[in-house]
Amino acid sequence: MNYSVIDKYIDRLIEDTVPEAPIWNIENIKHGKAPGWNYIDGCMMTSLYTIYQRTGNKKYLEFIDKFVDYYVFEDGLIRGYKLDTYNVDNLNEGRVLFDLYRETGNPKYKKAIELLYKQVTEQPRTDIGNFWHKLIYPNQVWLDGLYMAQVFYTRYETEFNGGKNYADIVKQFENVYDNMYDKQKRLYYHGWDYSKTAFWSDKETGLSKSFWLRSVGWYTVGLVDAIGYFADDATELKARLIKIFKDTIEGLERYIDPDKKMFWQVVDQGGREGNYLETSGSAMIAYAMMKGARLGFVDKKFAKVGEEVFNGICKEYLTETDGKLNLGGICLMAGLGPETNRKRDGSYEYYISEPIVENDAKGTGPFVMAYTEIKQL
Repeated sequence: MNYSVIDKYIDRLIEDTVPEAPIWNIENIKHGKAPGWNYIDGCMMTSLYTIYQRTGNKKYLEFIDKFVDYYVFEDGLIRGYKLDTYNVDNLNEGRVLFDLYRETGNPKYKKAIELLYKQVTEQPRTDIGNFWHKLIYPNQVWLDGLYMAQVFYTRYETEFNGGKNYADIVKQFENVYDNMYDKQKRLYYHGWDYSKTAFWSDKETGLSKSFWLRSVGWYTVGLVDAIGYFADDATELKARLIKIFKDTIEGLERYIDPDKKMFWQVVDQGGREGNYLETSGSAMIAYAMMKGARLGFVDKKFAKVGEEVFNGICKEYLTETDGKLNLGGICLMAGLGPETNRKRDGSYEYYISEPIVENDAKGTGPFVMAYTEIKQL
């Protein structure tokens, strides 16, 4: 296909955005939230920085710096960020701070990095060492959280701490693999309550009920990005993560829809009434496949497989209206609990009930990330 239209789509996203009201943050717009530090903007900042790396076009770097500058104050405090919520989602946007600090030398970005790392050092954990997803979700581990926290954690260890805590990072991924991975289906459950007390959790395993695509996508991207940030000499620890990544990617291949070349919202229920081909998770896995193949973590064939998934998204959901491109098929949000929201019970019916939107950064960010890998094929 002609990929030049995607460059125009990316340009539209940044041209129509101001830091106070990014057009891609549909969730914030929908709920009338005040602008604040969040993982959704973090997805876009990470992907745009990757585009900058691939193209060398300074307009992307300048946009990122202007955007993040609005959220980070001179003393390193962050607009809308509250450390005491211990929400791992809030670590995700911290990834781009490393890049901005290196590119600009602005000390406020380093101060903000240290503030977020303070959360890492204090984050509550399960008895076997995994971060709680949030303070309000005690003992709960969600796949999403491995992407949100561990990539930032790995970057800090590599750039500022000599890799002292690499083993902790590896162990948290291994605990998820050992406890949340169905070895027969070769899929990960969305959530795991170590205490087995949450209303959505199985009373014997603590696991949630279903395989939600975007959570699996977050996890695969978290793995491939974290591995990529490990220092070259950490060979034994990297090998342990690569083993998990390889098994994960090889297991996912069977769930690609043979006709549309995408993944389903509830991964193992393709074709079931109400299920649909979903953009964000498909883009994440496409990115992970292509990047993993490029870096030699998985068989080189996955570069082609990932490309086919990306093209499937373009064919199914990239449309033009009044001269403007739009990306559809994006699940707006999904989660587990809390007790006051029993609709979020991890069931098939729940995951297919959440709104489907266009141009939200949870879809556009991974789509742009996957596009950066397409540019390198």
